[in-house]
Amino acid sequence: MHTSLRERQAIQEQYTIPRIDYARWVLDRCLEWHGDEHVLDLGCGIGEYRPRLLTRWPDITYYGMDFSAGMLRQHETCNRLVQADALHLPFADSAFDVVMANHVLYHVADIDASLLEIRRVLGPDGVLVVATNSLHTMPEMQVLMRRAIVLLSKASAEDIDAPAPASDRFALENGVLHLGRYFYAVMRHDLPGQLVFDQTEPIMRYLESTRSLREPQLPPDVLWDDVMLIMQQQINHLIHHLGALVINKMTGVLIATNGGGFVQEFLGIREKEKSG
Repeated sequence: MHTSLRERQAIQEQYTIPRIDYARWVLDRCLEWHGDEHVLDLGCGIGEYRPRLLTRWPDITYYGMDFSAGMLRQHETCNRLVQADALHLPFADSAFDVVMANHVLYHVADIDASLLEIRRVLGPDGVLVVATNSLHTMPEMQVLMRRAIVLLSKASAEDIDAPAPASDRFALENGVLHLGRYFYAVMRHDLPGQLVFDQTEPIMRYLESTRSLREPQLPPDVLWDDVMLIMQQQINHLIHHLGALVINKMTGVLIATNGGGFVQEFLGIREKEKSG
């Protein structure tokens, strides 16, 4: 699964327009950094965010945590790496000023239990940073896949949906509702973009990297390889006639807190209004 994730990330980086340092963009949305924060990078993977953090704020205390030992072995050298489950964070109450859970919560078995744990380890003014996708990202891909499945299945077309991306479990839209149960305030930042392909091969690699997530959602009379064959035919046809296949995408970040970051100014204004 981790190899597939890296494959998708690499394709996203190469074919996204406009080109952007996504991790840097996420960090710039977070809060006004003081530079001495204790930060937990939950689901840190190979540590994409660590160098960007420490280059700008070298006095930050960084902890990386991931469920996968294989991912941690690829992480940039760091003596504060922990292998653990997001449902049982091995840290004391109020241990962190910032918890980052970027593109990870939709993989967690129990999102609510994980959010309770995150809230526990955050300080009273702590900030949670969650990068994720929109429910409406890459609609062109979904349309093409649904069309392929409709052609292959004996089921009624009205009963067929394209397999949902894993990120739909915790997306920008429903993520706000999840976070709102446990945090006083949630701010959403959207980042629209496009994937532009002038060749079929990278799109097919992207789709194959999602196989383990999408194949179980197919109708019982439809085979993954047959879906991919029709997808390839459709994509070839579109690129031949249009010159490129443009897929619109929407990703972003949710910032949640009970009293820190952007909320402090708002609460200060309210206190002034009350006292006035």
